[in-house]
Amino acid sequence: MWIVILQHHCRPLFLLCLITACNAPARTEPTPQSVGKTAIKYARFQIGHTIAYGLVEGDRVRRLKGDFGRWTPTFQTYALADVKLLAPTVPTKILAMAGNYHSHLHDRPAPKNPELFLKPPSCLLPPGDDILIPQGAAPVHYEAELVIVIGKRAKDVPKSKASDYVLGVTCGNDISARDWQVNDRQWWRAKGCDTFGPCGPFIVSGLNYDDLLVRLRLNGQIKQSQRTKDLIYGVADIVSFISRHMTLEPGDLIFTGTSGTTEPIKPGDSVEVEIEGVGVLRNAVRNAS
Repeated sequence: MWIVILQHHCRPLFLLCLITACNAPARTEPTPQSVGKTAIKYARFQIGHTIAYGLVEGDRVRRLKGDFGRWTPTFQTYALADVKLLAPTVPTKILAMAGNYHSHLHDRPAPKNPELFLKPPSCLLPPGDDILIPQGAAPVHYEAELVIVIGKRAKDVPKSKASDYVLGVTCGNDISARDWQVNDRQWWRAKGCDTFGPCGPFIVSGLNYDDLLVRLRLNGQIKQSQRTKDLIYGVADIVSFISRHMTLEPGDLIFTGTSGTTEPIKPGDSVEVEIEGVGVLRNAVRNAS
């Protein structure tokens, strides 16, 4: 309205304002930092009834819009303390490596190819939620793992190009009911029960995925600690191999295997998976009701 007034009562000043406005830089949405210089941290979160992906900036998260992995930052931000962090993606499938560290295989020979099994998306558990021990499932073990997050559709990807299809990595805990794993013919419940896939808290891109420290703490005590450079099959090997047999979709997750010797968890325990540069995935343990 004030421009209309200027147009009628002060035409030269209006023209100056109009020229200035036309020449001023457009108000553009913010852009994330360069992956080449600084790692980028993403989160999937809920605030109120809204579920969104966000760009983590210190103690705040900036809402993103657009397709998975092809987001545009907006001007809307929230305090991280005010949002509920969710499982980092909604995958079409979750794959997991079996026997991918010599320290976990012990005297067993390394597999000739990456050995994988499927976990259902329904097993995913967000940071802070409780791992539930089903009746008759004991012993149930933790397994700290680096998790690959696929960023775009991948089919028949050569190893040399595999990194182009990885959005980033996150923390995972491949909860495993050992009695069922040994005695059932399939691992569907040993690895796939509800809450048997804790994952998060963030997806981080721009790291050296093949040399990150993965640790697990049980009630504050370090139980697992090994670097991903010790993986028998690294990130590129795994992505390339899977893509030759199964199309990977944006948001799909790949657990890369656990190290060392694992131990049982029980109700009342606190389990933390920490990966260098990614963050800490914390979950408590209780019996399923």
